[in-house]
Amino acid sequence: MSGDLPEEAATGGAAGNLPVPTRGFVGRRDELTLLDTLLRPNGGNRAHRRQLVTLVGPGGVGKTRLALQAARRAAAAHPDGVWLVELSPLHHTGLTGPAVVGLAVMETLRLSDETTRSVLESLIAWAQGKRLLLVLDSCEHVLTDCAAVVESLLLAPGVHILTTSRRRLGVPGEQCVEVEPLPVGTGRDDALALFADRAAAARPGFTLDGTTRPTAAAICRRLDGIPLAVELAAARLSTLTLQELDDRLGKRPEPGLDLLTAQDDTAQDGTAQNGTAEPRHRTLRTTIGWSHELCAPLERLLWARLSVFAGGFGPDAAQEVGAGGPLSARWVPALLDRLVEQSIVRRQGPARYGMLDTVREYGADWLRELGEEDDVRLRHREYYRRLAREACAEWNTRRQAQWCARVRTDHADFRAAVDWSLDRSEDRAAALEITGAVGFLWRYCGHTRDALPRLDRVLAADPVPGPDLERALWTRGAVALFQGDPDTDALVRRCAEAARRQDDPVFRTAATYIAGGHLAISGRPAEALDVLSTAERLPVRDDWLGAAQLSVLLSVSFAHLMRAEYAPARTVAEEVLEESARRGESWAGTTAAYMLAQADLGQGDVPSAIRNAVRALTGNRLLHDTTVVAVTLDLLANAVAAAGDGHRAARLLGIDERVWDITGSSQRDSPALAAARRACEHGIRATIGDRAYEDAYAEGRSMSYEEGMAYATDAPTG
Repeated sequence: MSGDLPEEAATGGAAGNLPVPTRGFVGRRDELTLLDTLLRPNGGNRAHRRQLVTLVGPGGVGKTRLALQAARRAAAAHPDGVWLVELSPLHHTGLTGPAVVGLAVMETLRLSDETTRSVLESLIAWAQGKRLLLVLDSCEHVLTDCAAVVESLLLAPGVHILTTSRRRLGVPGEQCVEVEPLPVGTGRDDALALFADRAAAARPGFTLDGTTRPTAAAICRRLDGIPLAVELAAARLSTLTLQELDDRLGKRPEPGLDLLTAQDDTAQDGTAQNGTAEPRHRTLRTTIGWSHELCAPLERLLWARLSVFAGGFGPDAAQEVGAGGPLSARWVPALLDRLVEQSIVRRQGPARYGMLDTVREYGADWLRELGEEDDVRLRHREYYRRLAREACAEWNTRRQAQWCARVRTDHADFRAAVDWSLDRSEDRAAALEITGAVGFLWRYCGHTRDALPRLDRVLAADPVPGPDLERALWTRGAVALFQGDPDTDALVRRCAEAARRQDDPVFRTAATYIAGGHLAISGRPAEALDVLSTAERLPVRDDWLGAAQLSVLLSVSFAHLMRAEYAPARTVAEEVLEESARRGESWAGTTAAYMLAQADLGQGDVPSAIRNAVRALTGNRLLHDTTVVAVTLDLLANAVAAAGDGHRAARLLGIDERVWDITGSSQRDSPALAAARRACEHGIRATIGDRAYEDAYAEGRSMSYEEGMAYATDAPTG
């Protein structure tokens, strides 16, 4: 699984992905002091340190915000990063099992394990020797599976885990911290401070004084100091006076809200989710219900419809999924702004929105009450189905990198759309199309482990022959080849049968990639070349089939390299590079540049090898393919060493080791790659000495990912 690379800015230079806070943090001094101690891996009293800390409390009490603030404070003590794993999107997948949670962790950590090992095996192997903090948010949605993954990860002593949940995980050694509502009227008045902060944002110039303080304090007491309830109430000051707000809150909810405000107070077994927190959860639900009643009818309708998004969404998605019936598409932008003003919807960045879990759950309840759930989920599916169709149609063009970024950004909703389709047996044609299209995109955008089970499921349902089946079959075969899985005979046969049945000459060419690539990874390059040579040379297309056509040529170059036939390998790779440049696409071109660098080294042209390796690195940074970046850094270090610059080569090996660390394996567990890496190191040590090698290697190893890539691609030797 190739994937995104580490973000370092959010945690002050350390690796991690914590979001930059958009609002000030208020209160929680005692809780933060306790968490500082519990999350400190070195120093302090050992008796007070825990590998697993769970923040327990009802929805809306501020568990996530507290966890993120504590994690930011602990970042410096975790050199391998502080990482937020958001588990609430898994609630939309319908899939269960520890592997589902494990995959969410792998995706967050940007682990690029392309082997056939299980998710948990890969994750546990990678965690050994790491010093990091994982923040697992909203565990209650997948409590049992989350507990299993956490228990496995805790076998690595340097891994510390902070979870948020409405119920404890029940893992041995778990330290639970009850997150209470903010105090009000106790001398601390954190709830009142939060109200004042948010009220000033809603009504500029608002301050607490002798006139406003008593009323504001009464509002906070009525809301039990629950942070989300306080924020929702304060947001209403954009349209209400403080006294009007107090008067409205003093009224009982309108008839018809009882069903909604009483839901979610108990677990599936009928027991309270969090003991004494049940009345507070009901208070929050009542406050959300009150906010719902104060919304205009069309605002309520949009709120309900937006609840189908599994992750964040953009204005275009909100417009297409949210519009319909009495809600015109042209009204959606203004209504979305109104929901943001009322803190129902939150901004996640430029032109990006999202909802807190509790608010989303309320909207989903209302959507079911309206009887619209299936219709809106269908619109959601059709929106992402159209996006996937367009992305596949333009994949082999200069828009490739943009589509790759879009697929990564909207991954949770592409996954939700695919899963909803797979669960609807009456709509098998749509399920085949969206699964094949999204699966193809996932193959290239870093989510092959998500693609595998879904492609297998749709292909096992005896799908109707046609172009959509061709794409699903080809993608499943391409994933197997990318993993280095030699057991693909059945897929080779199915692709060949589909090509004969449809009599599509371009797909016949594409199918030879699966057959020839299978022979190549099985160590039979001569046979691979025999098969690949049968591919008809046709004009290269703009769509996914065009990428498949270029993959055939890349396989030819690779098979020649396996046979040390450098001249023909170079000729074919140059053809692909030229076609890639003409189209403006990145994937095939960067792969071709890597092939050229290999051929250059084989022919002794070291300066050209360095130039082509740098070209491959530069292109792969656009696609965030960590495995290819790591392999290319191996090659670049070898070329730089051959050019006589041992210090630079040693730094490149240090940078490379950090990137391989992201992939979850060393040299992709390939004996040949590992042997080449050892030979490179030995050669450098012999040239510059052990001490100089260690110092230069450590310099490279200490660089952030971005610093390392800048170093590797700037002013190369030769």
